[in-house]
Amino acid sequence: MLLFFTLKGFAQPKPLEGIVFDKESNERIASVNIHDLTNGIAIYNNLKGEYQIIAADGDLLVFSKQNYRSDTIKVKSKEPQAIYMARAAIQLKEVTVHNTTLTPDQKLEATKNDFTKIYGSLAYGDWLSTPYGGGAGLSIDALWNSISRSGRNASKLRDFIQQDYEQDVIDYRFNREYVGGITGLKDEKLTSFMFRYRPGYYTTTTMSDYEFITMIRANLRRYLRSQRTYGLPPLVGK
Repeated sequence: MLLFFTLKGFAQPKPLEGIVFDKESNERIASVNIHDLTNGIAIYNNLKGEYQIIAADGDLLVFSKQNYRSDTIKVKSKEPQAIYMARAAIQLKEVTVHNTTLTPDQKLEATKNDFTKIYGSLAYGDWLSTPYGGGAGLSIDALWNSISRSGRNASKLRDFIQQDYEQDVIDYRFNREYVGGITGLKDEKLTSFMFRYRPGYYTTTTMSDYEFITMIRANLRRYLRSQRTYGLPPLVGK
């Protein structure tokens, strides 16, 4: 009988229970490591964020998880404990990033909107126009455009805008990322190659993808041959 009461006195103590939450979102956190520094016991909480650990009053419990700051508490009672862990970094709200890079055609349209006058009545170049009553008539806009200084300036500006547009088209297709991926060149060598073998507007707009890549690879072979030639040491006569 005495032995019975002795064993009963050494019964397993009541475990400390609780739940671990995210301090910012108040959502439950799973797979948190809970280490009792006093008795050396260590456990993980379950998928619901709940935990049970054998701990006595005065024990120090450390809660740790990757991407969270560790939290330490001192056991004062066996009442369920709610633990709120702070993230190691500030969690930013989800942001959707849209591509704001304009294509050459979009840039040209934007430019036309900025210079509406030169792309308005001054843009007509046909000397002959068809009147509402039928038959051919002289276009006043075209006649004014040919003799007016401002009309000639508008024409020059349109030419400059067209040239810029054509260069934008080339840059859009013949860009560093694209050419570098095909050639394997980087930094100064890539810059040198692209400057030397920059295609024209007609080539850029008429070639298929296959033809364009073939042209770049052919130019790469020429470029590498020239590099080897220039890299040879000078001949020294005997």
